[in-house]
Amino acid sequence: MDLWLCGVQLESVVWGPIRVYDETVIRPGGHTVMYAWGKPILLVLGLGPLLAGHVTGAASAFTVYPQRVSLAAGDRSHQLLVSTSGAGGLEKDITSKAVYASDRPNVASVSSDGVIHGVKPGTATITARWDTNSQNVTVIVEPAPQRQLTFLHDVIPIINRAGCNAGACHAKPKGQNGFKLSVFSYDPQSDYEEIVRESRGRRVFPTAPKESLVLRKATMAVAHKGGKRFGPESELYHRLGEWIGTGMVYANSDDPHLESISVYPNQRRYQRGARQPLLVRARFSDGSVRDVTHLSVFQSRDKDLVKVDVHGRMQVTDRFGEAAVTARFLEKVDVATVTVPTDYGLVDSDYNQLPVYNEIDTHVYAQLKRMGFLPTDLCTDGEFLRRAHLDAVGILPTADEARVFLADEDPEKRIKLIDHLLDHSHWADHWATKWSDLIRPNDILVGTKMVYVLDQWTREQFRKNLPYDQFVRQVVSAEGNAVQNGASVVFRDRPMPEDVATLVAQVFLGVHIQCARCHHHPLDKWSQEDFYQFAAFFGQVKQQGQRGNKGLTIFHSGEGEMKHPMTQEVMHPTPLDGQPAVIEPGDDPRVALADWMADRENAIIARAAVNRVWGEFMGRGIVHPVDDFRVSNPPVNGPLLDALASDFVEHGYDLKHLMRRIMRSRTYQLSSFATDYNVLDTRNFSRYYRKRLHAEVLEDAVADLTGTPNSLVGMAPSTRAIEIWNNRIPSHLMDAFGRPVPLDDPPCDRVQESTLVQSLHLMNSEQLQARITDEEGWAARLAADKTLSMPEIINELYLAAYSRYPTDDELADVQRILSYVPNVTQKSAVEDIMSVLINSAEFVFNH
Repeated sequence: MDLWLCGVQLESVVWGPIRVYDETVIRPGGHTVMYAWGKPILLVLGLGPLLAGHVTGAASAFTVYPQRVSLAAGDRSHQLLVSTSGAGGLEKDITSKAVYASDRPNVASVSSDGVIHGVKPGTATITARWDTNSQNVTVIVEPAPQRQLTFLHDVIPIINRAGCNAGACHAKPKGQNGFKLSVFSYDPQSDYEEIVRESRGRRVFPTAPKESLVLRKATMAVAHKGGKRFGPESELYHRLGEWIGTGMVYANSDDPHLESISVYPNQRRYQRGARQPLLVRARFSDGSVRDVTHLSVFQSRDKDLVKVDVHGRMQVTDRFGEAAVTARFLEKVDVATVTVPTDYGLVDSDYNQLPVYNEIDTHVYAQLKRMGFLPTDLCTDGEFLRRAHLDAVGILPTADEARVFLADEDPEKRIKLIDHLLDHSHWADHWATKWSDLIRPNDILVGTKMVYVLDQWTREQFRKNLPYDQFVRQVVSAEGNAVQNGASVVFRDRPMPEDVATLVAQVFLGVHIQCARCHHHPLDKWSQEDFYQFAAFFGQVKQQGQRGNKGLTIFHSGEGEMKHPMTQEVMHPTPLDGQPAVIEPGDDPRVALADWMADRENAIIARAAVNRVWGEFMGRGIVHPVDDFRVSNPPVNGPLLDALASDFVEHGYDLKHLMRRIMRSRTYQLSSFATDYNVLDTRNFSRYYRKRLHAEVLEDAVADLTGTPNSLVGMAPSTRAIEIWNNRIPSHLMDAFGRPVPLDDPPCDRVQESTLVQSLHLMNSEQLQARITDEEGWAARLAADKTLSMPEIINELYLAAYSRYPTDDELADVQRILSYVPNVTQKSAVEDIMSVLINSAEFVFNH
């Protein structure tokens, strides 16, 4: 909050002996005198209530953007944005408070709200003033362009801004009330025909543009189910009317094309409740830069933190955090990142004293400091033992392992445990299961044998710890008989190049491009042309033989081309965001794609891979969801992602090295319990985020705790669930806990939320109860061991389930509750304790 005294806002305040904890919160350190303009104003005793909120001090920066503006006389306008920032870097928009003046208003005028208008050719200087600050902006006004408005250049942005081509409006599959547009104008030629010529041109009236149906409906002069889209006083109305009245031209051959857009401010830190207008500028191929804010479409990724209206005016709520606001103009997208740091009162020394285990911690601490969160303390040894086992190899540590680890006083024991787990025999099975979710085909379509072949191939690559870039190369360029080369199974149920392209982009590049198959991606930069150029890499892949369990061969035919579905233009294989591939006649384009993906200067698959692995260990990705890299979904910690990717590449795409790096960090070893200084943090990794065990891991954990080996249909006795190669093998527990449905096409997303079905299964499953009460199970063996007292049995159960001893209160409570149960036997008591432990969140979650 601002500080006022007797109606005067104190802009420059010098504080007496007040301890300053951070940029925004000031806490008193005793009797204090406030000074303003060099004179004492007030003697204050106990300033706590007065200073509970934010205090605005003198502005340390005054910014006017942009510093240079080019306009066309009488044709366009450009908004200025003015801001100040205090010592803490929290910026505040004062565009509406600043005073503006033009030294040559006959060349360029400026309104009271900072909008510049070009009047006639020439150069002018606009001065923006606030308080004692001022800055000049150079304005160059060019002669008005001699061009007709066109549909491609001028009308499509109006349609986009008005929302007419959204999926809920006229871009529905069958249109709306006989008027059908393509989604986000992916087919502009069809949209032009629909507006200008459909139904004998009834929607436009060139001789009297204001009577055109498209204008009268949009302004509600005629009843319109979609409501009012713009007013008759708006620039959208006048531009659309001018286009109708000047011949309704589709395109001009000499019109510049749009190269990029930029949103300002693209990254800024705000106080809660702040307001900020956005400015969107478009750069065209002729070098011109225009203010297109009024033609852009805005969307907030987190409306609970920041809201944005159709004009690009943001309103920050009363929450802390970080969110992205997307601006879209034509096919280009850019993002403004809004950061609202906490007011917890943390200072540099709170962060400087934090231990750093490796580079990961350095980047995480920098982000936490920027956001105002403080990490928790380290987790206990028991928590780390259990966490590391479940994350690295998917196996619950035994009671003996827990006992030994807890008693070990070696300061290097966590490092030694990590090295041991990464060499564990089940490491490959655990991680191959995760990658199988991504590439395992639908066994109904390809046959059970093919699913087995691919699964075994995948496990073998992980057993060899094949460098990840080679793993990707073998999948992307796979060929040969599917029985002999498991990687080629990936192509068996994807005969269409478009299907393969979608899978490869999502799994290995972390990019969803399937939207661009039909229309321009609404939240990213990918166009239909981008999609089909990428799909062209797979256009010459053919299949030979029958689609049964044997005989089908994948090969490069050397023939085939990919065409754009709208223009029928032949697409040349081009990587996403890359240059057209150089492919010699007869070469397999997929090899060129694999080369580009594995290029160590590129690191695109490295970023996607480290983000996916990080998400498995930490509960969420640096980019989240882990396979959703896009402009409008920026990483929560870009420097951390870049550092991990570089390290991964430098160490030969070694997955074990990457995992060792993550597990050795202090960030990974933090407690999962929130503190007052990070309870609101759910994405910056100030603590370990608890996550429910995957279905296969939980199945094995139940088997280990109950001492009853799995009995899985079609599998060898005692097979662990993480070794299962087919999701059709029956298991009610795994079905309840989210293993993929067999008919789902990969990549399969596992739902990690807890459900009522899961709770009911653990409480009522007859199969689970039978395992607990099995006469050969661990509960029966513990109860029959006459050398163990009940407290010792309870200790064993806690060590096996939680990798820790029970607290004194827990031990006393368990024995007290058992004493109330009538006719309790040693065996039934042990069974009841085991059942309760399995039904607890501490067992079902990795923490």
